[in-house]
Amino acid sequence: MALQPTPEHMNFIAVIPARAASTRLPDKPLLDIAGKPMVVRTAQQAALSGAARVVVATDDTRIQAAVQQHGFEALLTRADHPTGTDRLAEVAHLLALQPDAIVVNVQGDEPLIDPQLINQVAQLLALQPDAAIATCATPILSDSALFNPNVVKLVCTQQQRALYFSRAPIPWARDALAGGRQQLAPGLPALHHIGLYAYRAEFLQRFATLAPGPLESFESLEQLRALENGYAIAVHITNTHPAAGVDTADDLARVRESFINRL
Repeated sequence: MALQPTPEHMNFIAVIPARAASTRLPDKPLLDIAGKPMVVRTAQQAALSGAARVVVATDDTRIQAAVQQHGFEALLTRADHPTGTDRLAEVAHLLALQPDAIVVNVQGDEPLIDPQLINQVAQLLALQPDAAIATCATPILSDSALFNPNVVKLVCTQQQRALYFSRAPIPWARDALAGGRQQLAPGLPALHHIGLYAYRAEFLQRFATLAPGPLESFESLEQLRALENGYAIAVHITNTHPAAGVDTADDLARVRESFINRL
């Protein structure tokens, strides 16, 4: 059942990490989508989520200027952060956020992100004070998604806490996959992880001090660092499959067409 917005759980900050470096799409945050930079389109979606504040965190003065030109807040952060979460930790420090302030990490290349999903992941963390992180997932509906290493899979406890994230097909349906078959077993509780995270400012500072463990290193999944160190991750499960972000030129064309159709 979807969480319902309540005033006491509405006070959160949406932070959008945005780096210019991209091997496939150089200057990706600045690419035009129906007359505005991609990162601005993402900020507009985040602003509809109920966030008390939307901040773009970047290491590029051009991105900072473009964001500010369109009326959004942008902070210039260090260029040597290994991950977006480390960039968020710097933002929390620069803004002198209270330890229990909730910060939602919104990827800058998701201009079609559902604002309600941002709100729901923030509320989930607010409602579960013993969880360090909140994130979200959606059921996997196809064989190809289950076996695609670029689709991150997630398994949960019955209380919807993350047990593990993997690029491998989990859970492994032993009987259905016998003989090398690649199929989605009926009723398999396989989840596609959505890369949207809510943190408390205090945990962001702690996370930045943790060294990557072997699971994170092999899977190349940053969220495993929290699980490897014993921190709980609450998971909001939505049946609505979110629009994909922009990683390739084809993705960009798809998103541009979507915005043109809105006009």
